[in-house]
Amino acid sequence: MADLGPGMLTVLLFGSLIVVLLAGLPLAFALGGVATVFIVFVWGPEGLGVLASRAYTTMGSFILVAIPMFVFMGAMLEKSGIADDLYTMMYYWMGQLKGGLAAGTVLICTLFAAMVGISGASTVAMGLLALPAMLKRGYRKEMALGCICAGGALGILIPPSVVMIILGVFGRLSVGQLFLGGVLPGLLLSALFVAYILIRSHFQGHLAPAIPKEEMIPWSARLALLPKLAFPIGLILLVMGSIFLGVATPTEASAIGAGGSVLCAVLKKRLTRERFTDALITTMKLSSMILWIVIAASAFTSLYAVTGAQSLMSDLLLAAPGGRWGAIIIMQLVFIVLGCFMDPTGILMITTPIFFPVVQQLGFDPLWFGILFVVNMEMAFLTPPFGLNLFFLKGVAPPDVSMGDIYRSIMPFVVLQALGLVFVMVFPWLATWLPGLMITSGAP
Repeated sequence: MADLGPGMLTVLLFGSLIVVLLAGLPLAFALGGVATVFIVFVWGPEGLGVLASRAYTTMGSFILVAIPMFVFMGAMLEKSGIADDLYTMMYYWMGQLKGGLAAGTVLICTLFAAMVGISGASTVAMGLLALPAMLKRGYRKEMALGCICAGGALGILIPPSVVMIILGVFGRLSVGQLFLGGVLPGLLLSALFVAYILIRSHFQGHLAPAIPKEEMIPWSARLALLPKLAFPIGLILLVMGSIFLGVATPTEASAIGAGGSVLCAVLKKRLTRERFTDALITTMKLSSMILWIVIAASAFTSLYAVTGAQSLMSDLLLAAPGGRWGAIIIMQLVFIVLGCFMDPTGILMITTPIFFPVVQQLGFDPLWFGILFVVNMEMAFLTPPFGLNLFFLKGVAPPDVSMGDIYRSIMPFVVLQALGLVFVMVFPWLATWLPGLMITSGAP
């Protein structure tokens, strides 16, 4: 098989991967299984030692410790009822506006994204809290479902983000700079979502009516709800501030966040043995899944680098029509297509070794390209047929909500995400300004 040449090997390698993924095999097993089979054919049984070597080397990366820490932080905050408190406050502060509940849901997802680091948490939380409330008050399904899916997707762009941690490892980028680079694009997308909801609701009030005046509470009672913001905002400032000021590395900041989430639960008098255990179990499940994907993908990427597939793909991109911007646009289109069928983590593992060297050869800032990738992957959480947020929301939605309803609801928000992607491409400072101000601590 090694005599087939890099072109045929590339076709066989990626063709086999697509077949096993379409067959329904989990991503970690698909990547690891294909890598194992091809390693045996290319190098023989003695080549299997590469699998153990790559696993050991990858797991030796200190930054990966941040993954279970940030996952625990999000799980602990979810179990301690932070989302419930935020929704209660938003309901009474924004409910009197047409589209206020939907816009407020996006704002809560934005805040929750800055505490959790994964997309599914805020999607599920708002699906349980906000969706029934909006549907009960006459919201059309397309508005209620779309705002939750789109807001939940912000979890991988607004730091801390587990996807950014993995991208930092495989793209050899500073995770701290990636975190700060995602802040302005994340806030931009959140603002686009909110503006779209409020403007459309103003002209089409039947889509998202205001809640009845008799349900509102006095301003004094609304002001009394503001302290509910203290814990989440304080924790966000503590984690991100420590990274920005160079006081802590992202890994150290993740430990601060994990400890802070427990402290929040204690101060709110909601820390119980059962909740703490549930948070640990959630952390174990999600972290194990992510790290197995990382191990399998590291073996897969090592294989196609050695077989010459990586060089072949790089040469094709460098010769793309339209010059260097043509290559960037082609890469974004590849991300969009892959995002319809694969998990963002898998797309990252497969494309990073090919695309990032090309980006550097073309003279682009790899940090900027990394943020472009994450913005694109946010779209992947919404694009049918396999957008993860679509299935997260379906799992908690009422029985009368169909997948067709969810597919229709996300289309305007996908367009807004594409618009945000164009903004970051045209105005690179959106991704590079804050990282440029960062005080480095000498660690990734």
